[in-house]
Amino acid sequence: MTFTTKIKEEITSNEISVLESLVELSAYIRLNGQINKNKIILVMENGSVARRIYKDIKHNFGINIKITIRNQKRFRVKQLYILEINEKVPDILEDLNILKDNKKTLPEEYFLNSTEEKVSFLRGAFLACGSINDPGTGSYHLEFTASTKKEADYIANLLKSFNITAKVIKRSNHYMIYIKSAEMISEIIRLLGATNNFFYFEDIRIYRDHKNMVNRLNNCEIANQEKILKTGLKQLEEIKYLHDNDLIGLLDENVQEAIKYRESYPETSLQELADIISNETGHKIGKSGVNHYFIKVKKLVEKHQAKQKDL
Repeated sequence: MTFTTKIKEEITSNEISVLESLVELSAYIRLNGQINKNKIILVMENGSVARRIYKDIKHNFGINIKITIRNQKRFRVKQLYILEINEKVPDILEDLNILKDNKKTLPEEYFLNSTEEKVSFLRGAFLACGSINDPGTGSYHLEFTASTKKEADYIANLLKSFNITAKVIKRSNHYMIYIKSAEMISEIIRLLGATNNFFYFEDIRIYRDHKNMVNRLNNCEIANQEKILKTGLKQLEEIKYLHDNDLIGLLDENVQEAIKYRESYPETSLQELADIISNETGHKIGKSGVNHYFIKVKKLVEKHQAKQKDL
């Protein structure tokens, strides 16, 4: 069972009010229905969604609905549930604000008065044409599909009212509204009422975020260690140059002391070296002080090398 199927099954198990069911139906039929003034045909693969839509239509409009179940064997065997509505079709489409005067209404004309109605429209849209990648697969992706740009923009703007940013792109003969942000996908799952799957998604998201953070910290630690070793080796090369050219005596006692400790602790950072010198000599010195000493070492080396070139 896919993650999308699990979410849809959980959504359809929740009880909703009559008003919410009408808004949900409107979104579902608008986005997944073959519509004309005398007939509505709905084709779906999810049994729990089929039961939900059937129940909502029957409860709200009290009509008979023709149900056909077919086995489709293309690629894999699956059942298709086909609901056919032949009664009160004009009234249903007008009550659901889908058709008015035999013309399909534009999405922006659909006025949602409350947060509950907005969520219901999104829920119906998700049941009709939504999908979410399982976070365990390694990528975060949620999408809706719509047949027109106006419907796609309407869904994107509806999401925006919940501070969720979606992108709209054209794909062959339809439009895709998609989101890649894990936090925003998590919020949509919560809004849709799929509480169990929300916690599942969050558990994996938190685990992956923690793992990524640990990896970043490890990478930073490795980079810092490499930088420390590189600095220490460079300072040892400069110290060797001073020894080879009998220049150590030109430096003051404090710098010479720092040189001895660097030679004894070649792999320590400047801060660690400062702590060692402070503890062993009783003379307090910080990282910047030690760094200052080795700047003097470097300058002496550069000065002597410059003189040698001029000879």
